[in-house]
Amino acid sequence: MNAATGGERADGGRPGTADAGRLVAPDRQWQPDLYLRYAAYRERPAHDLLAQVPDLPEDLAGGLVVDLGCGPGNVTPHLAARFPLARLLGVDNAPAMLARARQLDLAATWQEADVATWTPPEPAALIFSNAVLQWLQDHHRLLPRLAGCLAPGGILAVQMPAYLRATSLTLVHDVAQDGPWAAALEGRLRVNPVAEAAVYYDLLAPACDTLDLWETVYQHVMDGPDDIVTWSQGTALLPVREALDAGGYAAFVEAYRAAVHRAYPRQPDGRVLFPFRRLFLLGRRRSGG
Repeated sequence: MNAATGGERADGGRPGTADAGRLVAPDRQWQPDLYLRYAAYRERPAHDLLAQVPDLPEDLAGGLVVDLGCGPGNVTPHLAARFPLARLLGVDNAPAMLARARQLDLAATWQEADVATWTPPEPAALIFSNAVLQWLQDHHRLLPRLAGCLAPGGILAVQMPAYLRATSLTLVHDVAQDGPWAAALEGRLRVNPVAEAAVYYDLLAPACDTLDLWETVYQHVMDGPDDIVTWSQGTALLPVREALDAGGYAAFVEAYRAAVHRAYPRQPDGRVLFPFRRLFLLGRRRSGG
């Protein structure tokens, strides 16, 4: 799983420019067991996206279906079940994630590659990307390029966390600026947020016959604030883990834990609501190319 964001920002910044910055994604630090601890919550947006993907045209039914940023392959079997005649390709840049995916009893090809520069071996019938493109810069180039990797009539389906103002993420930056780790983390956590839906419409409309965009705010019910810390350790805290030694990272996590406990109050039953906003993009490439 790979990379930072793009599109035009609410403050007017352009993706890929110096002011836009980058949320650094560690290439080798992904931990499948930790990432999958909240698999039901992480997979639900993928299922919601897949439910809206139309059937492939008859001439593409046996074509290439790509799980782009497949991670440990937790969504790939659902793509296989939905498109039984297709040839499946799972692409990810994390060896640990791909090692887990290869344990699946699934007729699929697995490829280690950088999503930012990957191109399919042939025009794809479907490129399905669940919670990965938010790590990548230059969406104004990346999204049209992916649409151009589709066969005529092929489908691009994307889900990205849209967490510009998410408290769990802003707390990472707040804690990073206040502590003995500040110098080591300087410049590593600059955020280039996922753009608003209208930006992606403008990026993809020239290449697509049909285009559907929507947002959902999921209210994840957690047993307590510590679950939010564990969730973040599987994603947002990975750049911190990569930058600090074991002791420094442990100290950072405890400072972050204290901040999360202050920011996320418990409900009367002791549980905590963890709002998580996600953006969905679904387009079909024009039949004329």
